[in-house]
Formats: sequence, C-alpha cells, structure tokens
Amino acid sequence: MNFELTEQQQAVQAAVARICRDFGDDYWRERDSDGRFPDEFVKAITAGGWLGIAMPPEYGGAGLGITEAAILAHTIARSGAGMSGASAIHLNLFGPNPIVVFGTDEQKARFLPPLIAGEDRACFGVTEPDAGLNTTRLTTRAVRDGDHYVVNGRKLWTSTAQTANKILLIARTRDLAECARPTEGLTLFYTDLDRTRVDVREIEKMGRKAVDSNALFIDDLVVPVANRIGEEGEGWKALLHGLNPERILVAAEAVGIGQVALERAARYAIDRVVFDRSIGKNQGIQHPLAVNWMELEAAMLMVFKAASLYDNGKPCGAEANSAKFLSAEAAFRACQRAVLTHGGMGYAKEYHVERWMREIMIPMIAPVSQELIKSFIAEQVLGQEKSY
Repeated sequence: MNFELTEQQQAVQAAVARICRDFGDDYWRERDSDGRFPDEFVKAITAGGWLGIAMPPEYGGAGLGITEAAILAHTIARSGAGMSGASAIHLNLFGPNPIVVFGTDEQKARFLPPLIAGEDRACFGVTEPDAGLNTTRLTTRAVRDGDHYVVNGRKLWTSTAQTANKILLIARTRDLAECARPTEGLTLFYTDLDRTRVDVREIEKMGRKAVDSNALFIDDLVVPVANRIGEEGEGWKALLHGLNPERILVAAEAVGIGQVALERAARYAIDRVVFDRSIGKNQGIQHPLAVNWMELEAAMLMVFKAASLYDNGKPCGAEANSAKFLSAEAAFRACQRAVLTHGGMGYAKEYHVERWMREIMIPMIAPVSQELIKSFIAEQVLGQEKSY
C-alpha cells in the first residue's frame, strides 16, 4: 500500500499551486468584499487545461480521475483561495461525470469540449425548497411533448447560476405515487439555462460572496429529448455519478481550508509574544493545534480512499460520505482554533482566518448534512433500521 502521490499527481499539485500563487490573500479578500466572480482565476485554471482533468482525452480532457481532481481542488483551497476559489470551478470537475458515464457519443462530443474549454459554464439544479436533502421527493416536473420536455418547478442553492449558460437538471417524469421505489421516475437533463424561462434570484449569504448561490423559478422551460442524459426515469442512477465525486471534492476542499488556517495559526503562535514568551510555547496553545493536524491528515486519507474506489469502479458511497463528514469536522475545528489562536486579531479581516471560518460552514452543511451522513452509515454500513 503506497501513500505517496505519483509523479503525475505531484506534477498536478505543483502546476496548480503555481497558478494559485498569482492569486494571493489580497485577491480573495477583495472578492470576499466586492462579491465579483473570480473570472481571472477561472481563466488561468482554464488556460492550464485543468477544467477537463477528469474528462476523456478524446473530448479535450486530461483523462485522469477523481483522485487527481481532488488533488486539484485541495491545492486551490489550501492556497488560501478557500471555497471562493474551489467553488468557482468545482462543478466542472464533477458535474459532467453523469454525461461521461451515461451520455451518448453524440452528447459527449456536443457537451464536453465547450465545458473543458471554458466556453460553457454549468450550474447544478438538484436541491428544492420543499424537498431539502430528500432528493427523491423533489417536485420539479418534466412532461414530454413530442421531441422535447416542458419543465416546471423550483430549485434552491444553485451555485454559479448568475453566470452559467447551462444547467444539469433533475426532474420528475413520473409521479412518485406511480413508482415502486422513490428513486424511480427521476430524469436527468443537461440543457441551456434559458433565462426567459428561468428566473434566477441570488441568495445573500455569510461567506463565499464571490461565487453566487441562487433560487431558480422554472416556468415552461423547453428541453429537447436530445438533451436527456440516460434513459427516462433513470436519472437517480445517473445523478449518483455526480453526487459521490462531489462529496469527495468538497471533502478535499475542506481539508485544504483547514490546513491553511492551521498553518496561519501555527505561524502566529510562533510570532506572537505575550508575557515575554511566544504563545506557542504554552501547551494550551500547541496541543489543540497538534490535534488539528492529526485530524486533518486522517480525514485526507479517507478522501483518497474514496477517490481511489470511485476511480476503480468500486462502490464508494460510505467512503465518500465519510470523507465529507470527517473533513468538514476536522476543518471546522481547525478554523475555529485558528481564530482563537489569533485572539482578537482572529476577528480581523486582515488575518484572513475569519474568512475561512465563514467559508468552512459550507462543507459542514453541503452537499449533505452531517446528521444525514451519520444516518446513512448507520443504515447502510452497520445494518440499523432506517430512522427517517
């Protein structure tokens, strides 16, 4: 069992880190303040060919795996860009996966190259206001009419919809009451985000101001049958090839934020002198930081285990969910400790740790709650009765 990154993976890490060095703390603090989308950063990542890191080479991708995509996402977050940098591109890293797995050759040739080249920007229309995490209960409806579907409904917490021109959208094509299982009757589409039919309203939030989150109101959106991914009614199966990679990438990003926050806290503990000694000389300061390091390292191992399983075509639901849970918990504690180690200055924007403290709340909440992950592991791994 080898825990070292391969030469290729180290090259990915180094190349992405070089790009990130051109976008330092001040850049991300400004984006956190003015809320402007980090177009310059996304263009630099795109120019490096990284948007297609896990996409097939025949469509312009690098043909690597979710493991390498996780390394990319982790490197971005750890640079100090946090969720503002990672979220600006990470849908491109996992979102097209259902197209790769279930799309026809014609669909792959039509959809993937513009995404990889940065000519298209996609958003992910899954969560709904009345369904929340219970995705099988979503009510957005797609009704077939000849060679197209007509879609009506609402979506919530759809990131990058302010600037996206495409949407990966899941909707019901058969009523839940007519389905033997709740996962049946769902259909996945990848189509134009037609703003004459979709009202996009931004949600103001506590962090990651530069990457928008939105409520979508969909009224008679026309979607060609040619834009359906997979068979009608089998959207849940297709969606899973986006959901597990998403959990893995969010976990990698969380670890990156926790690590950069810990790094700043450790540096401050060395430099800050109170009562004629550095505060890091006190075990009350150094012991919690040491625990943070151990927790983050352990969480990253689960990230790589989940990614490796996915890349090798093996079941990874438990591992992907566990990676998200462990990484979010470890990173939250590291960010909290970073603020506390800085004392009053931890509350000041100039030290940046307060920004990471706000942004780490995203992996704590999304794409699935910590509580639901615990229920999933109890039921699917430990054989307990379903509690919800």
